[in-house]
Amino acid sequence: MFTATVILSALLALGFAAAALPKVLAQPSAAADADRMGYSTTAFRAIGLLELAGAVGVVVGLWFWPLGVAAAGGLLLVCAGAVRAHLSMKDAPKALVPALVFAGVAAAVLITRLASS
Repeated sequence: MFTATVILSALLALGFAAAALPKVLAQPSAAADADRMGYSTTAFRAIGLLELAGAVGVVVGLWFWPLGVAAAGGLLLVCAGAVRAHLSMKDAPKALVPALVFAGVAAAVLITRLASS
């Protein structure tokens, strides 16, 4: 079970790091998304920092399981917020796919981390 936890944690961390960096760096595409959704660039940067912290927490959580559980749970909440934001913007259903996939992986990390602790 721990092997699955390691693989899923690595995928989750890489995915969230890739999603977070444009927000943290306020790249034009992220700034445009923030503006379209009614968030300030500062708020979007904060979301990106939370995503990065979650990614780091999931990896460190491989050695200290309570942190891994908390980080996976936090990332699950970030995904719920993303789904809510996309639904409130009446985005196309395909815009929900990344958040739903990340939510599924975060839930799998949470479950496998708890099972292998």
